[in-house]
Amino acid sequence: MTPSARLQAAIELLDQVIAAARDDGAAADTLIARYFAERRYAGSKDRRAVRDLVYRAVRAFGEPPTSGRAVMVALARRDGELAVLFDGSRHAPAMITPDEPAAEPSLIPAWIEPLLAAPVDEDERRALLDRAPLHVRVNALRTTRDALLARWPEAEPIPATAHGLSLPEGTNIEADGLAEVQDAGSQIIAAACEARSGMTVLDLCAGAGGKTLALASDMGGEGRLIAADTVRDRLARLVPRAQRAGATVETRLLNPNREAEVLADLAAACDVVLVDAPCSGSGTWRRNPEARWRLTPERLDRIVALQSRLLDVAAPPVKSGGRLVFAVCSLIDREGRGQAEAFLERHSGWRSVPPNSAQCHGPGTLLLPRRDNTDGFFFAVLEKA
Repeated sequence: MTPSARLQAAIELLDQVIAAARDDGAAADTLIARYFAERRYAGSKDRRAVRDLVYRAVRAFGEPPTSGRAVMVALARRDGELAVLFDGSRHAPAMITPDEPAAEPSLIPAWIEPLLAAPVDEDERRALLDRAPLHVRVNALRTTRDALLARWPEAEPIPATAHGLSLPEGTNIEADGLAEVQDAGSQIIAAACEARSGMTVLDLCAGAGGKTLALASDMGGEGRLIAADTVRDRLARLVPRAQRAGATVETRLLNPNREAEVLADLAAACDVVLVDAPCSGSGTWRRNPEARWRLTPERLDRIVALQSRLLDVAAPPVKSGGRLVFAVCSLIDREGRGQAEAFLERHSGWRSVPPNSAQCHGPGTLLLPRRDNTDGFFFAVLEKA
């Protein structure tokens, strides 16, 4: 592919990404994979160049743009090397006209900016659109961090974690159960649960089980660990992962809006309940920058209502003296601090465990990409009297 043809391919892909964001369609990575599966003539350098162009464009525009061409025209007006590729040749985009409309660059949709937690300043907002580092969690059930440092001599321990390693981008992570790709922030949240051998622990929104396996590691293979979710396929993906990791995990499929019925036998039985709740994902924009285009005020309202309900579902299984750990990969206060404060107002006999003072945000902890080198997270540790 010529450089101009690569640019045209990026414009076509951006049109698909914009439409998928509007219609709740496939993720950008999936769309890119499909695009090149139908174009076998594109080599690895072509695919890499087009992908880089697409993500460069997505990161540069917070507001959902009208078209892929409008995005690339805006970038070309700031980048002469890109502008010359609009040459109208075969497989190339048409030449840019002087009065052609272009998208307006921005970091974050204007309606979201006032909703972000106060510590998310301009530098943190820019960090939200940087490339994310590659973090892994060493599985203490099967190996040690020192052993994997020998496998990956270029790795660096992550100081805020007991089992975390930071690796160069592109490092091959074998699916052998010795390590799992997991952001340092997720590892910090799992550690805040303080799961130990012999405990009964419930991961209420387990998904594919990243934090579940971290809890299993902390429990040393002893105790009862239950992973629950409303999506069958997610739990199905957890089973082989747990087997590779040497972890024993019970799974429970929940019925949406009827979760309490399936959890009734766990009333006041759990030492720890983790609620890694569905959220806007605003803390993960550096991994999924097109998620900014998917979020709407109406969708945020639905997410906030769901989080509140899940917190109420999570309270009865906690035994006296036990803890409920609430987490969201979001930097929007309605989803984080606001939810934790509202829970404490609704439920007497609960208190928040004082967080690290440097990261304290209301009754919980705020993790930030630039300051903490993690994805953006809020989490609160809530104890039952």
